[in-house]
Amino acid sequence: MAFIRKFTTGSGATAVQVCYKEHGKVVRTVHIGSSNSEAGLTKLLVKAQGIIDADKIPLFNLKSFDKKNKKA
Repeated sequence: MAFIRKFTTGSGATAVQVCYKEHGKVVRTVHIGSSNSEAGLTKLLVKAQGIIDADKIPLFNLKSFDKKNKKA
């Protein structure tokens, strides 16, 4: 299971990490970055969510439902 961790650094910036848990323990941490502004923090959170979503396997293959891919 993956989740996004936000915390305040010693310098006062907000850091963003993607953490992976197995059996209730954090087994891997990926540091995304840190920011002092809300705009920068939003970009980091979007990037972190993209990393989490890239690891997911879709339940349905939506390309198979696309009419353009079907030959009539």
